[in-house]
Amino acid sequence: MRVLLVDDHALFMDGMKNLLTANDIEVIGTATNSREALDKTQELAPDVILMDVQMPDGDGITATRLIKADFPETKIVMLTVSQDDSHLFEAIKAGASGYLLKGLPKKQFLELLAGLNDGQSPLSPGLAAKVLAEFAKLQQERDLAQQVANKTALLTSRQIDILKLVAQGLTYKEIGDQMNVSEATVKYHMGEITARLQLENRSQVIAFASEVGLTAD
Repeated sequence: MRVLLVDDHALFMDGMKNLLTANDIEVIGTATNSREALDKTQELAPDVILMDVQMPDGDGITATRLIKADFPETKIVMLTVSQDDSHLFEAIKAGASGYLLKGLPKKQFLELLAGLNDGQSPLSPGLAAKVLAEFAKLQQERDLAQQVANKTALLTSRQIDILKLVAQGLTYKEIGDQMNVSEATVKYHMGEITARLQLENRSQVIAFASEVGLTAD
C-alpha cells in the first residue's frame, strides 16, 4: 500500500508517518493543503490518500472530489477529529472510501485501514450505522421520485396544468376560466387524472399533487 498523507498539522503528520512506516506501510509523500494534494497525486500516483477533512487552503472534501474525477482508482480515506454527519456524508458523496477519527487507538486504526486491501470501507465505530441509515433514506427518496415520475408520465401536459391548479384549491369553474376551457372539460380531465393515477377522488388527487410538489408557478 503506497500512501500519500495530506494534513496541515506537521506534528500529527509526522506521528502518522512514523506509525505507518513502523507497520510496513510505505509513505511515498506528504502534502499540507488541497493544491499540493492534487499535484502530489498526479506526480506520485498513490494507492491510498489519507486526507484531512479541514485545511486552511481548501477543504479535504473538495480536494477529494477533484482527485477522484481524475484518478478514480485512488482510494481516499478522510481523517477528522469530528463525527460531524454533514462532513461524513459529503465526503462519501465526493468519493471517499472511508472516514476515520484521528483519536482512534493505533491498533484499531491500522486494522480498519488494512481493510482497504479487501475492498472494505474503513469507518470509525458508530459511523457505519449512520451511513447505512442515510443511504437507506436516499434510496427511499429515489424510489419515491421514480414512482412519481412514472405516474406523472401517464398524464398529458394539460392534465398536469390542471393538477397544479387543483392543488391550489381552485374550483373546476375557476380552472376552466383560467385555462379558457369549459367546466365540463375540466371535469373530464379530472376523471382521466383520477383513473390514470389510480386514485379515488378529488381529495386524493389534491394530496398527490401536494406531495409531489405540483404547484402552479
